[in-house]
Amino acid sequence: MLFVYVVLHLLNYSNILRHPIFMKKLILSTLLLPFAGKTGTIKPAPSTTTVEIRSGAWPMNLERELDRSGKSYSLIFRDQQVMDAVVMDTLPFPNVEQLKYFGKALTVLKTGNNGDIAQFKDYSIKRADKKFEKTQYILRVKFGLTDFAQAEADIMIGAIKSE
Repeated sequence: MLFVYVVLHLLNYSNILRHPIFMKKLILSTLLLPFAGKTGTIKPAPSTTTVEIRSGAWPMNLERELDRSGKSYSLIFRDQQVMDAVVMDTLPFPNVEQLKYFGKALTVLKTGNNGDIAQFKDYSIKRADKKFEKTQYILRVKFGLTDFAQAEADIMIGAIKSE
C-alpha cells in the first residue's frame, strides 16, 4: 500500500491524474497487482509410489502414479538387449485391472512348465527354466526385453495383490 501511495503522490504533480479514465485504470491495476502472479487453480503434483524389485546394474521397479485421472502403473526396467548403454524401458498399465492380469499371468506361469508363454497385446512373458538359476521369466515388450527370477516375480505378485 505504501508503494501505491508513493506512486499516487508522485503522479499528483503531473497533469495525468486530472484525466478520470487514467485514474480509474490506475486504481484498478493497483487492486489487481497482487493477483498478477497467480495462475488460477493449483494442481497437486502426482503422487508416485515405487516398489523396488531389483537394484544394481539391471534395475526393475514397479511404480504406481496417482493423479487426477486416477491410478496408473508402470513396470520400469533396463533393456537387456542393449549392453553398451543404459536404456530404461517402461511397460505401462493404464489401470489396476491390467496390472492384475499381469500378476495372474505370473501366478499361472509359476505353476506351469518350461516354455509356457502368457501373450498379451503389448507384451509377453515366457517361463524359461535354467539348470543352475532355476525358474526365470523373459518379459518382451515392443522394443525391450528383460528377464527376472522367481524371487523377483514373487515380489511383483505380492505388490500387485496389495493393490
